[in-house]
Amino acid sequence: MNFTEKAWNIFNQSINDYHVHNDVYATIQNPYAESDLIEHLLYKKNWIDTVQWHLEDIIRDPEIDPIDALKLKRWIDKSNQERTDMVEYIDSWFLQQYGQVQIQEGAKINTESPAWAIDRFSILALKVYHMREEANRTDASPEHIAQCQTKLNVLLEQHQDLSTAIEELIQDLEAGRKYMKVYKQMKMYNDDELNPVLRNKK
Repeated sequence: MNFTEKAWNIFNQSINDYHVHNDVYATIQNPYAESDLIEHLLYKKNWIDTVQWHLEDIIRDPEIDPIDALKLKRWIDKSNQERTDMVEYIDSWFLQQYGQVQIQEGAKINTESPAWAIDRFSILALKVYHMREEANRTDASPEHIAQCQTKLNVLLEQHQDLSTAIEELIQDLEAGRKYMKVYKQMKMYNDDELNPVLRNKK
């Protein structure tokens, strides 16, 4: 099993586990020990994405109480920071895996790191899951179902393409044809020293 097959299985395991209760307040029960580092990180990453997916649904309720909406916005902000942190942890794992590879002359850097590609892969798993739900609805019009099936087909094609691209990137890193750097996101708006609004509140 290659890396993307493993990741896709773990992402879908996380999504299915979440939907047992379908509750944003449910506590993560990561089945992978921290010693199984990459599996543990992939499951946790997707769980964060899955909860945030549903928070984004809830906050779009046009009748939501403004106080509740503000609480959700704060939660989504926190989730975005956690998502970024998880990407950086996963990239650190890749750096450790391939940090000793002999870089070939003329090797190039990729436009995005492996973990940011995997971030898109995790979101894609959620899109496939929920579009499949829509395509399988029995209470929707034939037109709605047909449209969703068409979109699902595109998402499944994207799954194949993104899987291939990630695998090729990993192979290039292993062979030294490409090399990676990790640029910390350095988000400023959560930092009370860098966000002038927060700084002025101190």
